[in-house]
Amino acid sequence: MGPAKVAMIGGVTTADCAIRVDGLRKSYGTHEALRGIAFEVARGEVFGLLGPNGAGKTTTVEILEGYRDRSAGEVSVLGQDPARRGSELRARVGIVLQSCGVYPHLTVREAVAHWASLYPRPRPVDEVLDVTGLQDAADRRTRALSGGQLRRLDFALALVGDPDLIFLDEPTTGFDPAARRNAWDTVRSLRDLGKTVLLTTHYLDEAQALADRVAIIKDGTILAEGPPGALRGGGAPYRVRWRVNGSAQERETDDPTTLLHALTAEVLARGERLEDLTVDRPSLEDVYLELTTDEAAEAALAPLPGGDPA
Repeated sequence: MGPAKVAMIGGVTTADCAIRVDGLRKSYGTHEALRGIAFEVARGEVFGLLGPNGAGKTTTVEILEGYRDRSAGEVSVLGQDPARRGSELRARVGIVLQSCGVYPHLTVREAVAHWASLYPRPRPVDEVLDVTGLQDAADRRTRALSGGQLRRLDFALALVGDPDLIFLDEPTTGFDPAARRNAWDTVRSLRDLGKTVLLTTHYLDEAQALADRVAIIKDGTILAEGPPGALRGGGAPYRVRWRVNGSAQERETDDPTTLLHALTAEVLARGERLEDLTVDRPSLEDVYLELTTDEAAEAALAPLPGGDPA
């Protein structure tokens, strides 16, 4: 066998790859929901899939989970084709859907123990309850749980089979701030256990806080991919803000050192002072909004060639 192939996206070698997607397409009649997307997820990382409604996130995840057929392209999940839905692969994958259901008359411990019995090598029930913060609620009936506790139970049921890969589909939708933070702690615990997590979310602060890398998808096409803090759209990678004589100013640049040198020299020459000087990168939210803004709407507002308005 030859040397491991280096991934084209993300720099992940095949041996270290939990998910590989190459040229993935999915059509519903004449509508092309996925248009040849490609990305890779390394083992042990949290990967965020971001995009507006209808972007293709759910279709992508359902293909990876084996619940939806693809029209074209190659997909590998833990080294196997998910379309075949083999029992070995199913035992190595945990799924947390947007909405899950459990038997209302079981206690939390009974529910987790029941799910554990379905797997060949489950994690100890008490260990799973600890990881998901459910020990104090272990003997409560599931019908008496709060919304946040039910979501923790969803995590517990996905984790008890000791999966290598976990899909989290909008895991904190509808949560209050405290419940969201608790869910974040659970995701971090999964990463600490060496699990690979693919996360879809509409909350950009959630992706910023949890994901090692993200991909932004719109209209079935991936527009950008990389670490949240390093992701950039079409603008410069740095943004410099300052105030002079009460007037706020801002400039984007590829070279903040040179800009700051010229800026301070200019201000000193005028006998003025720089105030509230900051240098930062555009946030994930900035990049997301820049990339997913409807270009057609922008074009409709732009002047026609020659400067005459439409």
